[in-house]
Amino acid sequence: MFPTPQILSSALSKLSTPFRRSQLGLFHGKTKQYGNNVPHSKHKTRRTWLPNVHTKRLMSDALGRDLKVKLTTRALKSIKKHGGVDNYLLRTKPDLLGMEGMRLRILVRERLDVKHAEDEALAQAQAKIQLQKEMKEAKQKRRAQAAHVRKTREVRQNITGGIFGSVGSSTHLNAS
Repeated sequence: MFPTPQILSSALSKLSTPFRRSQLGLFHGKTKQYGNNVPHSKHKTRRTWLPNVHTKRLMSDALGRDLKVKLTTRALKSIKKHGGVDNYLLRTKPDLLGMEGMRLRILVRERLDVKHAEDEALAQAQAKIQLQKEMKEAKQKRRAQAAHVRKTREVRQNITGGIFGSVGSSTHLNAS
């Protein structure tokens, strides 16, 4: 069920790694920012700002289980906007997802392909059953029509035999 190394390596070759930690979760392009602390004395000192990262469990409908991932609040907002983690993973650009996002995207896509194939096979089986049922009903209808035609012929022969007095149909009239 795990993605093949070729697919994963080709997807990851597109990604740059400016902030290594962002590759371990869904950071939606957020990285470490750099700047200065500037106090009242105007003596500038370098500092960094880290993204607002949370660990969350998100329900994946395609995988049928919870995914425990590290994500930023921006990614969480985008997940809500897309209507779930599956849609977010499938619709977001690869450079915003990171390595973990691409791994999850491949898992979701493979699972959806399997579900689609199962649904298609089920639909074909149902169509085949429906076709067999319709053919059986058509056969019964043809038999009923043939029986009705035979009955009408017999009635007509009886009527014409009574009028014209044919020998074959008179035996039918005497018997009844």
